[in-house]
Amino acid sequence: MYNVMSPKAEEFISHEEILDSLEYGEKNKENRELIDRILAKARERRGLSHREAMVLLDCELEDKIQEIFALAEQIKKDFYGNRIVMFAPLYLSNYCVNGCEYCPYHAKNKHIARKKLTQEEIVKEVTALQDMGHKRLALEAGEDPVHNPIEYILECIHTIYGIRHKNGAIRRVNVNIAATTVENYRKLKEAGIGTYILFQETYHRESYEKLHPTGPKHDYAYHTEAMDRAMEGGIDDVGLGVLFGLNNYRYDFAGILMHAEHLEAYKGVGPHTISVPRLRRADDIDPDAFDNGITDETFARIVACIRIAVPYTGMIVSTRESQSCREKVLHLGISQISGGSRTSVGGYAGPEPEEENSAQFDVSDNRTLDQVVKWLMEMDYVPSFCTACYREGRTGDRFMTLLKSGQIVNCCHPNALMTLKEYLEDYAAEETKAIGDKLIEKELDVITNPKVKEKVVDYLKNIHNGQRDFRF
Repeated sequence: MYNVMSPKAEEFISHEEILDSLEYGEKNKENRELIDRILAKARERRGLSHREAMVLLDCELEDKIQEIFALAEQIKKDFYGNRIVMFAPLYLSNYCVNGCEYCPYHAKNKHIARKKLTQEEIVKEVTALQDMGHKRLALEAGEDPVHNPIEYILECIHTIYGIRHKNGAIRRVNVNIAATTVENYRKLKEAGIGTYILFQETYHRESYEKLHPTGPKHDYAYHTEAMDRAMEGGIDDVGLGVLFGLNNYRYDFAGILMHAEHLEAYKGVGPHTISVPRLRRADDIDPDAFDNGITDETFARIVACIRIAVPYTGMIVSTRESQSCREKVLHLGISQISGGSRTSVGGYAGPEPEEENSAQFDVSDNRTLDQVVKWLMEMDYVPSFCTACYREGRTGDRFMTLLKSGQIVNCCHPNALMTLKEYLEDYAAEETKAIGDKLIEKELDVITNPKVKEKVVDYLKNIHNGQRDFRF
């Protein structure tokens, strides 16, 4: 039984506790005996506290750093195997009333092109995404009660789910919009969303308020408590994230783990995903103006330590990161990536004119979805377009129970292979298809249940005859 009433933001994200944790990590960064005890606990695959994870993040013993990386990679394999879930963002509107100093959508930016997709334009954009092979979208929109009210978001979701083009269909719509009310979260749940995603940006309250000087997002508590309201509104799966580069990375590392601990304690289930974006150059935004940037090595350490601390949580890295950086963190804990992404309002159905730039940030990995799929398979990863858990009701605590017990593999791996085969049959280039067919043949041996394997093999044969969307 979990408490219905959650504590306030300042209680579950305690500034004093974070400072104490930072001091604890710094004090013990070369404490071999303590680090060994923490790693021994981590090997039990039940996670770590934010303080324990901070010690691993701060560790300066080279042999232990390599041990941390190896353990993160093994934990990722244990819970998520070699599957990588694919998705794409779809920006609906960049109208925004907030004054966020790190985002080009801020209200004072008068030279960025302001755009809002009509329902007809959404059909074109989603059709183009379906032609790539995407099945899962993350909707993005600025906060503007006039241009982007909840009714507009709900209409967009309804439109997207209704689009059928050849063998294409968007099977899961995740939503990343501003913090809102319990009533509006209920509406999103009723509309059939998958995960509700909201980035905290930074958990340091003073920095947060300075970075958000105007607009409703200035309210730190309302923003930080959004996930509690979302869960109260019936949304099972929520996704956390911070924007590394805005504030001291150690502070936000502790903060996001404390947030995950809070959700587990008071809602009975931690975050479905954690995203780890880094600040990037964008219109009217120079990342060099912020002095909290982190190196690729530090970024890798963050990913590895989050994976060890919350072994059951999916982790997302977007096309903000380069191919080489994404390759490194894939091994250390990432389970979802985007491919073929556009961060402008429109741009999938046709290129956006340079003079109409509406992008939120510059993309570092500009490869097509097919190139990303091929790249993953060449590293023996299985690109997955699966959305079965959401549609079969395996969300929230039901999903986590299966994941923690190790039984989710009996659903995830067969579904990953079948959706990959759908992609290969309908969208892949010939070279990609040849690589994928060999990979699927090899990965069938991972399925240990004879009846499940028989059904998968039968479905793989029938895909060529037009069958689609069989799932476990």
